[in-house]
Amino acid sequence: MRQSSVRGDRSRRRREPDAQELGWDDGLYADGGLPPDAPGWTPADGGVPPEDGDTSADGGHRKGGRPRRGKGRKVLRWTALSLAVLIVGGAGAGYWYYEHLNANLRKAPRSLGGGGLKKPDPNAFGQSPLNILLLGSDGRNSAENIKLGGARQDADRKPLADVQMLLHVSADRSNMSVISIPRDTRVTIPQCTDPKTHQVYPQTSAAINQSLQHGGPGCTLATWQELTGVYIDHFMMVDFSGVVSMADAIGGVPVCVDNNVYSHDSKGHGSGLKLTKGTHSVKGVQALQWLRTRYGFEDNTDIGRAKAQHMYMNSMVRQLKQGTKLTDPGQLRDLAEAATKSLTVDDGLDTVKKLYDLGGDLNRVPTKRITMVTMPWQYGPGEQYVEPKPGDAEATFALLRNDTALDGKDKKKKATPDPKASTPKGELKVVVQNGTNSTVNGPVSGRAAVIQQRLAGLGYGAAGTDPALTTQADTTITYRDKGLRGDALALAKALGLPKGAVRESSSATGMRLVIGNDWRTGSAYPKTSGDDKSADKAPDSADALNGEDSKACMKVNPQYSF
Repeated sequence: MRQSSVRGDRSRRRREPDAQELGWDDGLYADGGLPPDAPGWTPADGGVPPEDGDTSADGGHRKGGRPRRGKGRKVLRWTALSLAVLIVGGAGAGYWYYEHLNANLRKAPRSLGGGGLKKPDPNAFGQSPLNILLLGSDGRNSAENIKLGGARQDADRKPLADVQMLLHVSADRSNMSVISIPRDTRVTIPQCTDPKTHQVYPQTSAAINQSLQHGGPGCTLATWQELTGVYIDHFMMVDFSGVVSMADAIGGVPVCVDNNVYSHDSKGHGSGLKLTKGTHSVKGVQALQWLRTRYGFEDNTDIGRAKAQHMYMNSMVRQLKQGTKLTDPGQLRDLAEAATKSLTVDDGLDTVKKLYDLGGDLNRVPTKRITMVTMPWQYGPGEQYVEPKPGDAEATFALLRNDTALDGKDKKKKATPDPKASTPKGELKVVVQNGTNSTVNGPVSGRAAVIQQRLAGLGYGAAGTDPALTTQADTTITYRDKGLRGDALALAKALGLPKGAVRESSSATGMRLVIGNDWRTGSAYPKTSGDDKSADKAPDSADALNGEDSKACMKVNPQYSF
């Protein structure tokens, strides 16, 4: 049974938010407007009404509102990345215009958390995976965003990161995996310092969408790194107006609903999306409505919304890869202006050229090897928020850390006998390093020494320690010379580590054992069932959608049909 069908019964048991919580009083009028005295969006404003009361910092995760699921020329995918690459298509007017577009971009530090993960070493071929955090901000920081997003009373509220997706591009650029995290997932947000005001936000437990309010997107990136153990190279954040500009520029994106849908009810719930059964090309405000619709899809939860976003993004990728209407210089120039003004990037993506180069990397991935999933989750106490599902969520994160495609279609290596150790244990030089420097849980002192002593007891008398702390989710053994693989495997076996912990690296200087956050106590590795059988695809609970699935159609909730 699919996860969403089980959740449907639960959603009916959860408390309905009252009007005050939603930010307005009574329901929408028949034409989609609010009563004349209601605050926030009105029919005269145009645009999109505030979707299901998305004005609360906790994401409004109550009854009917579970977590959401969530080329210049021919490049990538959804809102933020499509914007980023498409903008370069209009930058041919000379150096002055290029600098003008660069000045439009808003920049922010990559990470605001302390410590942080180390970028993984390249593989034996010198290749490294690429991880980009894509954020959709609900900020009402302009008249246009207020018009599109509604909730005028929230104009001064710090924006929430209500769309969060991590894009992982494999080291060999053969596949792309995307994971969404429901906006009200309860996580530990590490201490972050606002780069502009220097305000220090202490570590706290809260909905992940609130991390953006703790100094900006760099804090959201730090939160993701702590949660997943995945080093994130860049972030890109787009606002409401950027979504509309992108959708207009490409001339519409085909989407499908299995029945008539009108995302609107008497209590003010809904994005205003109105479509008849079948496939439609949505653009502009209607595209924004699609991306924000929760009430009307599946069981009226954020999981349904995330699935709709995945369908939209996949459809956009297919359309861009097949050839777009972006051939008119004036159209491209207008898009470049709108996109760069609505985009916030980290300081490593601070020019249009860097965005263009990034797009070239992403364009190498074939559509059939794009997989979109939602983080496996479960309800927390009282069903007021969700949390990562034990086992399945970590297994999904581990696939990204190990650069394993979520679609299970990585080429299977031919089974060959493991090489034998070639160096006597007592002569094998191994450097042991403490990798438990978690920004949330703090480091465990002395871990390298504890394991070095364990190795000595096992006969590895030449093992030493590196006093430098680092941060790593998984315990690993890295080596450079292929001739050392047998020794590395023997070392892993002696410690009870899975074979997957042994990795060849072009930047390794010898044999290095890093004790990760999966081994914070004791001298015996905490082996769990299946350690020697590494997962090769996303678990079923991740609800994967392939980029080439052109027949996907959103299931409409009968309560929002007409």
